[in-house]
Amino acid sequence: MAATLHRVLGLRSKYININIVKLMLSSFGNKATYTRLAEVGRLGVPKLEGKYDTGQLFLHRVFGYRGVTLFPWLARVYDRDVPNKKEDRRMEEGSSGFNHMGREVKGHTHTYYQVLIDSRDCPFVRTQTEAVTFLGNQDNSRSLYAIPGLDYVAHEDILPYTSTESNPLNHELFDKFLMFDPEKEPCFSSRETLRAWQEKNHPWLELSDVHKETTEDIRVTVIPFYMGCRASQNATVYWWRYCIRLENLGELTVQLRERHWRIFSLSGTLETVRGRGVIGQEPILSKPQPAFQYSSHVSLQAPSGHMWGTFRMEREDGYTFDCRIPPFSLESKQDPSSPSCSDS
Repeated sequence: MAATLHRVLGLRSKYININIVKLMLSSFGNKATYTRLAEVGRLGVPKLEGKYDTGQLFLHRVFGYRGVTLFPWLARVYDRDVPNKKEDRRMEEGSSGFNHMGREVKGHTHTYYQVLIDSRDCPFVRTQTEAVTFLGNQDNSRSLYAIPGLDYVAHEDILPYTSTESNPLNHELFDKFLMFDPEKEPCFSSRETLRAWQEKNHPWLELSDVHKETTEDIRVTVIPFYMGCRASQNATVYWWRYCIRLENLGELTVQLRERHWRIFSLSGTLETVRGRGVIGQEPILSKPQPAFQYSSHVSLQAPSGHMWGTFRMEREDGYTFDCRIPPFSLESKQDPSSPSCSDS
């Protein structure tokens, strides 16, 4: 349902100022029925330049959920679909294998936003709503915690809207982070608790690099995050999480069947991982629901490394192909603001 929202509303136009309606879907047995339409706000004009302020209500252009912006991140985007120098293209065409590690890809700066997702939309969203995780400070090195309803959204995926409600978004952190101010535009401003939370958790929240590549109309976007490390008597283990978004840009339905990862550590080890699907699912990417997003984790006994690989995809006509996952670096942050390694 959420993925079709922009088609129902005709949100592809850049200049819209119509009532937004939210399609509420309920199911009984195997039958899905539309129960009611509810107005949630009024669409604004997407910004082609500049940034959205803290407290901006929005619809996600791809996933269709309601959200609110908390603060921006400035990221370096490495898009392997953007042509570079002729020698770079020749290097790619002449290389063997699927990793293309030798190709130089120039990055460009782009704005992403830390956002809260409306909990009412979580059941309909094809993205993990507990994807933002962090290491706890307890002695147990396996302690991993998740903050529900957080996401990272690119500037072009923000469809802004306004609401007259003083609490238009359902999320347990909404009132803790934002306050209603009818004299402002947007009419929500950050509390001191939001600024303190951002500063405290900056090391593992920060988005710095984004990697993109398209194969056979399937676009893969990868965002890695350094989470910290754990020290023991035998070794130090460094942890990262990575967020992956798959989007079908074509007309034919495609299903993800297998994953194939290669993980290289600075210590000199190369690990190969194969398996069915991702996070226990084999997501289908169709015209009504073209995108799927998930997060996972990786650990190395070295402060840096690389990951790359492929997804085996099966098209509705039976054609199978390997969709490249763009290579990305796993880098630890060795600076004063980084979380220090905890002893386990």
